[in-house]
Amino acid sequence: MEATPLAERLRPNTLDELAGQEHLTGKGSILRTAIDQGKVPSMILWGPPGTGKTTIANIIAHTLQVPFYTLSAISSGVKEVREVIAEAKDKERAILFIDEIHRFNKGQQDALLGAVEKGIVTLIGATTENPSFEVNSALLSRCQVYVLKPLQEESLVRLLQQAIVKDVQLQQKHIELKETSALITISGGDARKLLNLLELVADTLGDKAIITDDAVMEIAQQRIALYDKSGEQHYDIISAFIKSMRGSDPNGAVYWLARMIEGGEDVKFIARRMLILASEDIGNANPTALVMANATFEAVDKIGYPEARIILSQCAIYLASSPKSNATYVAINDALAAVRQHGDLPVPLHIRNAPTGLMKKLDYGKGYKYSHDYEGNFSSQEYLPPPLTGRAFYSPGKNAREEELRRYLKNLWRDKYGY
Repeated sequence: MEATPLAERLRPNTLDELAGQEHLTGKGSILRTAIDQGKVPSMILWGPPGTGKTTIANIIAHTLQVPFYTLSAISSGVKEVREVIAEAKDKERAILFIDEIHRFNKGQQDALLGAVEKGIVTLIGATTENPSFEVNSALLSRCQVYVLKPLQEESLVRLLQQAIVKDVQLQQKHIELKETSALITISGGDARKLLNLLELVADTLGDKAIITDDAVMEIAQQRIALYDKSGEQHYDIISAFIKSMRGSDPNGAVYWLARMIEGGEDVKFIARRMLILASEDIGNANPTALVMANATFEAVDKIGYPEARIILSQCAIYLASSPKSNATYVAINDALAAVRQHGDLPVPLHIRNAPTGLMKKLDYGKGYKYSHDYEGNFSSQEYLPPPLTGRAFYSPGKNAREEELRRYLKNLWRDKYGY
């Protein structure tokens, strides 16, 4: 059986033990008063990771002595929500805590409305995202929003010192907390990450652990493999994901996808990056890729986790296994460079719009050949302004689909564009 992490062993049981958040939990504060009076409303706790959202929910349930149900929006869906609500109907009062509630889609959030409105459950939702944008207005209107602040260095240092003194397992080691800057910096103000990092460092250093910034940095680089949505790992992993698909490796793609899903990455962020890749790296080598990626974006936005993982996996594997071309990406960049170099070149008269008589007198549209009046729906005429005549921005890629396009364009334009 895996040992309980230090952060969990030291989780506060009362508001007095909670680090920080005095504006919510201090004497006379609005949330503390509600808890003391036993009149706790449904609420959304909004704040950075490791600031006490889950702990506050646990303390409320412990203080009120009522049944406490907990769900994660990453791994739970409408089915699990309805099961909890059905069970809570038999209770006089119950609390439902949903971690990362912003990851519930509209349908999942709507499933909570009736139970919250009727008082079947007191909802406590935790989120790191602005609930104004991520929680639908109907549910938000039935909840109080409490904002948790990042923990200050003073509170974090006090947590470290208390852990060394109070935790039974750490007491067995001879720990000297010589420096704390690296611990605080790496944890990013996340109390849970801070305490678990302390335990990792102490275990690595052995029975006589002198904790210095250098020791922490060395151990962290060797041992920590966390996914931080706002840190360097976030960008490294999305980069690995994109490059795996671009490199036509579905195995690498699905592995890095799993890392992001396990780390709680925003489902729309992942889908958005696949949508970009479908055009930038596949393009006309397989035009269906863009359709597939767009359908994926719409589907995962509706479905949410956990089922969205299946749709993301299908799309990632499809994109990775698709033929590749960046020809359209290169074409638009080349065209933009030409625009910046030559400025606002005038539109040739024959392809200008001529909605008025005056414009027609000025030869707007004169000599334009309507393509559908000609054989093969094509007429050879100039579409670029004079300085760019014959300039090929689009060069079809070397793949079956675009080689077919190349042959088609060469048949139309002969040698004009060098196809």
